[in-house]
Amino acid sequence: MPAHRKDTHRYALTKILATLGPASDSEEGIRGLIEHGVDCFRLNFSHGTKEEHGERLARIRKVSEELDAAVAVLGDLPGPKIRVGKVPPIDHEKGVHVQAGESVVISGSAEQAVTRQTESGREVILPTTYPEMIGEVVSGQRVLINDGAIRMLAIETRDGPEGERELVCRVTVGGLISNSKGINLPETAISAPAISDRDWEMACWAVEAGIDFLAMSFVRSAEEIREFRSRLSQRFPITGPEDAEVESESGGQLRAPVPLVAKIEKPQAVRDIDAICKEADILMVARGDLGVEMDIAEVPVVQKRIVQACEAWGTPVIVATQMLETMIENAIPTRAESTDVANAVLDGADAVMLSGETAVGRHPQLVVDTMSRIIDAAEESMVVEEPLAREPHKFREERNPTAALAHGAWHTARDAGARLIICWSEKGGTAQYLSRNHFTVPIVSYSSDIRYARRMALLRGVLPFCATPPTMLIEWYDEVDRHVKERGLAEDGDVVLLVAGRPLGRSRRTNTITLHAIGLPHGAYAGDPA
Repeated sequence: MPAHRKDTHRYALTKILATLGPASDSEEGIRGLIEHGVDCFRLNFSHGTKEEHGERLARIRKVSEELDAAVAVLGDLPGPKIRVGKVPPIDHEKGVHVQAGESVVISGSAEQAVTRQTESGREVILPTTYPEMIGEVVSGQRVLINDGAIRMLAIETRDGPEGERELVCRVTVGGLISNSKGINLPETAISAPAISDRDWEMACWAVEAGIDFLAMSFVRSAEEIREFRSRLSQRFPITGPEDAEVESESGGQLRAPVPLVAKIEKPQAVRDIDAICKEADILMVARGDLGVEMDIAEVPVVQKRIVQACEAWGTPVIVATQMLETMIENAIPTRAESTDVANAVLDGADAVMLSGETAVGRHPQLVVDTMSRIIDAAEESMVVEEPLAREPHKFREERNPTAALAHGAWHTARDAGARLIICWSEKGGTAQYLSRNHFTVPIVSYSSDIRYARRMALLRGVLPFCATPPTMLIEWYDEVDRHVKERGLAEDGDVVLLVAGRPLGRSRRTNTITLHAIGLPHGAYAGDPA
């Protein structure tokens, strides 16, 4: 379990997702990040081989087991990313420099970038990994390269010297173009499938390797998520009644064979946000490409809208990209960055994500510690304000008994001054219902299956543990007393709220809530069979 907050008798409610890379992927680096507060690691499948990611995954599992921490791993699929092809050193050692007013021609047949002289001046010919864009981009639409640093307008589509079709663009903002830089088409409806052959290859490997979450990049609609989930289910069919229960458990975000994270990076996804919230297991506000595809001025408002939609539908949400970007090089963040992290916490994000800061940055552990302290300060202010329970509309409409119990638990915990909520959540459903009510104290959640314990690691407020279910509830009660005191989560005399059902170790059995004082000689479940 992440160690931050232990010295203050509090643990973070908002989770930290950190990207592994050359700066942090040793056993020592992974251990340090977990001890400073990382709950989930991101493996970026846009870079590296399956073998390299497998080695990283093995190191994460080894260190997590040594620390007795249910740390999750998220595999991030590249998605239908359009890129520039090979660019040799034409007028710069790293590539070609284009200027405002210059013509750039996108060619589907070019093997590498070249230049040619025309009557009107120089033209730069660029290859692309997605030749279909030449027929899909129309005159007047924007073509952006390198996260929008280079900006162009499409002028026309024409026949090239060899009869091939070319897309002619006019540069409006120039800059350096080098190998494999991304191309964004914010106004173009592209026909590229949501899951490429490379995505499918990596997804199958990830499921077989036991990755805890899969992130879909550049999601455009809820239908794309449904299709991918269906394809995964056919490839990895449910084999037993326990997994079938998870599929049908409304509100449980831990669906087999792997939970799906929808990365919101396209304007089309923002327009379909309610349907995506209902279909995806988790959403990610991926502000990097979102800020390229949309007017940068709209991104803060869109971020809040997405977080609010997730709250309404009971869907966990991650806020990502450039949160502490300057700490890639510097030892402290800017004031604006610390405010950005705090605002994501105050808005209700389940998790905040670090990218280059931990993957290639100079201070991986320091940046996690800094983010932890910012989270802590923001959460302390939320405790003072004591917000109301925020049960999602979806749960009220479903009239699910566990959701109703979780909502009632919030009021009971507040009125009793409970230090902890403690539940047995075998497949994660009860933990998610509790998490959606935005408790200001941790939710300690137990499962006998390490897979589902890890999948609870991104739920706001939930501290997951793997344990053997006892035969008697009184045994669980005794074990809880010992465990929370050992972890520094509570002390003798502290009031906690127990949420459980009979028998322990089975999903969809939660039916009781009980107040208990830690260290009380006779527990609330004394004499009860499990």
